[in-house]
This record gives sequence, C-alpha cells and structure tokens, in this order.
Amino acid sequence: MTTKIRVLLIEDNRFLREGITDILRTAGGFIVDARVDGDDSSGQLDGIRPPDIVLLDLGLEKINSLKLMTVLRERFPEARVVAMDILPEQEDIVQFVQAGGRGFILKDAPVEEYIRTIQAVAGGATILPSVLTKSLFTQIVESVLKTGSSIPDHAIQLTKREREVVDLISQGLSNKEIAQELHIATFTVKSHVHNVLEKLELSTRLQIAAFVRDERRE
Repeated sequence: MTTKIRVLLIEDNRFLREGITDILRTAGGFIVDARVDGDDSSGQLDGIRPPDIVLLDLGLEKINSLKLMTVLRERFPEARVVAMDILPEQEDIVQFVQAGGRGFILKDAPVEEYIRTIQAVAGGATILPSVLTKSLFTQIVESVLKTGSSIPDHAIQLTKREREVVDLISQGLSNKEIAQELHIATFTVKSHVHNVLEKLELSTRLQIAAFVRDERRE
C-alpha cells in the first residue's frame, strides 16, 4: 500500500483553505492538516505531526510568509515547502527559492497541477510553473495588451489603501517600490494586491493596470 503524503496547508482565505483540503482529500493519497496561519505564538503548530509537504500561501495577511518559512524549516526540517500565489513578481520567487522553497503553484492552476506538483516535490523534485519563465511571461504581456482585460461589469468597492496600491501598480511600480512609497511592509502590499485581484476578478498585475487605464477613459 502506497504511503500517503502528509500535507500541512497554511492559507488564511477560508474558502481556498477548505476547497484545497477537500480536493486533496477527495483525490486520495494525501493526509491534510489545514491551518489559518503558522504563527508559533498562537500555537498553530502545536500538536502537528511532521508533514512531508507544507503548502504555504505566499500572501498571508497577518504574517510575512517568507519569514514564516524559517520557522517552518526549523520546526519541520524534513518538510518541503510549496508556495501558492496568484501571480508573484520575479523577485518574490527568487526570495522564496533562496529561503529553501521547493515548489510553486499558481492559485488558479488546475486541480491536476496541484496534485502533480505536490507529488513531484514530495518525491524530491523542484517545481516552478512555466508561466514564471521570462519567455512565456513576455507572451502573456503581449496577449493582454492585444486582447484587453476581462473586467467585471458590476461596481467594485476598493478600500482607500487598495486604490492607492492600484494607482501605483498602474505606474509600473513593484511591490517593494509601492511599500516604500506608502511606508508599509512589502508583504502588506502583497496582501492588498491579492485582495484587489480577487475583487476585480483578475489574474495579473497587468490587468490591474489595464483596469485603471479603462476606468480613466470613462
């Protein structure tokens, strides 16, 4: 009988947390322990059996995910970390790999890709999505510019801070530059970007910029 892969899922979005948990449990071959965050001070990691895979939201709102990786690696040295995000910047991926990350999954990836990635990383592979390679990313940029963005028709309610972040994204600033401009932490900016993408039903920062462009034309 094949040994099941033990997964520690750290995701603060309840719908994603429950959805991913159900998907993996239904697929079979996985034992899933889902947590809101991995902050040791809250006892989130107490009583957890050492996982094979830590499936980590790279945009956690209350804690810096990259710093959390240090805690996780100290607590579970044999575990391999697979990060999840919508569409991070190249800099985020570099920092994640430097911190010891072994795999990456885009949050809107097909179910089969989640399963394949977790299984591959558990088996010793290092997996990054092809969409993050420069050549394919360039193709995506060109496609968005040619075809335009898919913007929802209904009114979108953004907070004042989210609107500030959106405006700076439209100016071409990176998360780090936005953080410096607004005097907030970089991981806080990432959280705002994550929320904006979900509210606007978009997938990329380019589409956010296109949204601002179209909005200003009206």
